[in-house]
Amino acid sequence: MSPTAPKRIVVITTGGTIASRTTADGAVPVLSASELLSDGTEAPDSPDVESVDLMSVDSSSLTPSDQFRIVTAIADALTDPGVDGVVVTHGTDTMEETAFLADLFAGDRRPVIFTGAAYPSDSPHSDGPANLDDAIRLAADPASRGRGVQIMMAGTALAARGAFKAQTAGAEAFDTVHDGLPRPLLTGPVPVGHPARVDAYTLYPGVSPGLIAASVAQNAAGIVLAGTGSGNAHPDITAEVSLARQRGVVVVLTTRVPLGPVAATYGGGGGAVDLERAGAVVSRWLRAPQARIALLALLSTGCDAAEVADFFSASDPRER
Repeated sequence: MSPTAPKRIVVITTGGTIASRTTADGAVPVLSASELLSDGTEAPDSPDVESVDLMSVDSSSLTPSDQFRIVTAIADALTDPGVDGVVVTHGTDTMEETAFLADLFAGDRRPVIFTGAAYPSDSPHSDGPANLDDAIRLAADPASRGRGVQIMMAGTALAARGAFKAQTAGAEAFDTVHDGLPRPLLTGPVPVGHPARVDAYTLYPGVSPGLIAASVAQNAAGIVLAGTGSGNAHPDITAEVSLARQRGVVVVLTTRVPLGPVAATYGGGGGAVDLERAGAVVSRWLRAPQARIALLALLSTGCDAAEVADFFSASDPRER
C-alpha cells in the first residue's frame, strides 16, 4: 500500500508583527513568506506548504479594499481542489476583522486559519514560528473541516466569529464574546471595486450627535454605534438615528462592553428600546469591529436594511 500523500497547505502572508523586525523606527514587517516558513520546524509528517506573498503591511494600515483582497486570495487558493487548507499570517490589531470577513464568505469546508504574533521575529520572546507551525497543522487536520475560519494563537484556536483582541501585549492576544455563534454566510463572489463606506462610533456621555449627521452628509452607507451598557445612548442620538434611517443609512447598534449580550431593555428616550424603534438593528453579540465588517460586507454585496436585520437575527444563538 502506498503511503498517504502529505497534506497541501497554502500560506498567504500579509505582514504584521509575525513578519516584523525591530528597527530604529519601531517594528516593521519585512520578512517574506519563505523567510517566515524557514523558521518553522520540520517533522516527517509535515504538510507540503506553498506560499503567497500577498502584501507586507501593519494590519492597522489595512483598508477595506485590502481586506477584501485577502479574502479573494483565500478564495483563489481554494479553487485548487488539491489544496487541503489555507493559513493567513496577519497583524493582530485587526485580525478579528479580516478573519471574520473571510468567515462571512467561507462556504468551502476546507480549513482557513489566521495567525500572527505578539512579538517581532527578532524578539527573545518571538512567538511567530510556533504560531505558524500550529496554524499549518490545524489547517491540515481533517477535524478542522467545516468549522469556519479560526484564529490560532498561543496554542489556542478560536472561531473567528465572535473573537476580539483582548490585550495589547502578550502571546494570548484573543478572547471570544461567545464560542457558539451561528454562521450565516454571504453567498456569491467576494465583491470587487470600492466597498461600501461604513463608519463606527463609540458612544459616551457628552458625545456629539453631529457625528452621525456628518457620516450621513458624507454619504456613509452604514453606521455602527457602540453604546453604553446593553446598548444605550442619549435621546439626541436616537433622534439622529431616526434621521439617518430616513436618509436610507443603515444603523447597527452594539455595545462598548467586552462581554455579554446586547438587549433592548432600557427606554428613557435613548435606551436600546428607543434606538431599535428609531430603526437601528441590534447586534446582540458581535462587537463594533465585527459588526462593522458584517455591515460593510452586507452592503457591499447589495443587501438592503431588511436583509441586514435578517443577518443579525440569524447571528443570534437564541434563534437556533
